[in-house]
Amino acid sequence: MDCVKTATRLKGSWFHWFLHFAIWFSSFKNVLAMETQPKDIHTSSASLLANPPKTGIFEPIQISPAIIPNYSFPSGSLPPMYPTYPNTYDPVLTGRCPVNFSEISSIMEKTASDCNQQLAPVVGNVVCCPQFSSLLHIFQGYYSTNSDNLVLQNAVADDCFKDIVSILASKGANSSIPSICSTKSSNLTGGSCPVKDITTFEKSVNTSKLLEACSTVDSLKECCRPICQPVIMEAALKISGMQSSINDNKNIFGLSNHVDVLSDCKGVVYSWMARQLPHDSADKAFRRLSACKVNKVCPLDLRQPSEVVEACRNIAAPSPSCCSSLNAYIASIQRQMLITNRQAIICATLFGSMLQKGGVMTNIYELCDVDLKDFSLQVAYGQQGCLLGSLPSDLVFDNSTGFSFTCDLSDNIAAPWPSSSSVTSMSLCAPEMSLPALPTSHNFGNPGCCHGSGVVPFVSILSIFVFSSLLF
Repeated sequence: MDCVKTATRLKGSWFHWFLHFAIWFSSFKNVLAMETQPKDIHTSSASLLANPPKTGIFEPIQISPAIIPNYSFPSGSLPPMYPTYPNTYDPVLTGRCPVNFSEISSIMEKTASDCNQQLAPVVGNVVCCPQFSSLLHIFQGYYSTNSDNLVLQNAVADDCFKDIVSILASKGANSSIPSICSTKSSNLTGGSCPVKDITTFEKSVNTSKLLEACSTVDSLKECCRPICQPVIMEAALKISGMQSSINDNKNIFGLSNHVDVLSDCKGVVYSWMARQLPHDSADKAFRRLSACKVNKVCPLDLRQPSEVVEACRNIAAPSPSCCSSLNAYIASIQRQMLITNRQAIICATLFGSMLQKGGVMTNIYELCDVDLKDFSLQVAYGQQGCLLGSLPSDLVFDNSTGFSFTCDLSDNIAAPWPSSSSVTSMSLCAPEMSLPALPTSHNFGNPGCCHGSGVVPFVSILSIFVFSSLLF
């Protein structure tokens, strides 16, 4: 305080000039610091497609279509991360689907974007297929608006399904969506569900309860404290005819087709919901319900890690041979798809349990610096793993920047090594319904690890902005 009092007593322009100089000099140093270039810590073959950003750690990188070289690839197809833009054209329709598709054009546009021709194979599980499934439910409900049926007849369903795929492809979507998402025209027919008309449905189901529970689905609570899902299951059980069997304690689980019947009846319930709700509201509800299902399992194909087990079984300290074998295995799964942060936790735990069953009891994730992001597709010129958020997300197309989506690149979170009981009892629902506490991030690597020494908060893929986001 004495110093402050002394300063306030100083008079004249000299002191004010000195004070302005000090402030200006401090700002000048800050400018110099921002101009410092990050070191190039990695070189990837993908850098041949476009020069890696030089100042990407400060702001998003914009890649203009004009500066992207038009390379030809011997394989005849572009790699997933190559900047592309949708090639639109007029679709050829069957002419036998009596629907005005313009009434659901916004959902069709969104689905075409989420199932982009190049990206659909790598975002199918998390983005494309949930959105395509939502579109089919909405179409089914829209088709039945002026009739008493909640489903389509087989012949019409086949024609309409073909038209839907054709329209999506004409808007830049992948024409192989049905195979990517394992979806058929029979999904529009109600299959083996015994109730397919609205009159019988509304007599059998407590529709007020269904609308109240599912009109608005809470993104954070539904997956851990479900409100809508049990009501949908209750409705599906009632129209499937299984409810009475359950009440009579009959062994319905001995029936070979009970799963298919229940699944088909859930589709009928979704159709009724889509008929009652605005298209956007129905889409939000269906996507949020899909997110709960998607984030319960690991979608990766994890082959038996025999080579990793052999190299890592008896180690207790960092081992170049063990880490090399582990990195080679993880590199093979990194080419599969983009996954969510919750899926990464499940995949890391599942893979760790496979290693433990083979006799690897040491936490080799820690010894070899394995992060959660290592279980997902690598972007940013192969330098950075991308985990999508656990909440529903979409690909966004912009005429000047191409497609964009958000990666969860908040930090290098260490992959969790499973405890003896974590596989059977693991739950991602903490009491406050958030992700459980995860291992802290690490900044230093161990021998044999393949990571770089820095973090790139912003990366570009497919003429894409990938922005750093929160865990959700």
